[in-house]
Amino acid sequence: MYKIAVIGDYGSIYGFATLGLSICPVKTREEAKNKLKQLAEGKYGIIYITEAVAAEIKEEIEKYQEQTLPAIIQIPGVSGNTGAGVDGVKKTVEQAVGSDILFSQE
Repeated sequence: MYKIAVIGDYGSIYGFATLGLSICPVKTREEAKNKLKQLAEGKYGIIYITEAVAAEIKEEIEKYQEQTLPAIIQIPGVSGNTGAGVDGVKKTVEQAVGSDILFSQE
């Protein structure tokens, strides 16, 4: 069975521990890169990462975009929502479905 982890600043992710998720607080870009690599090579099927941390390690995240596992999903942190997480999910759905599902024709 695959596990789920959350990477980000401690203030943004500590609450996920109550849900049984592995929390991985990071403070630097290097820590974030190393932790993502460690989790991706482990038995983690889903890795949530705060938008702020994801923005710092985009090139590392891109290495896993073409793989089925792990699914790397951006979430907002305590500093707020930048919209990057929603854009990422939208792009993935567009690739899978072949069109923009949020586009409405009137």
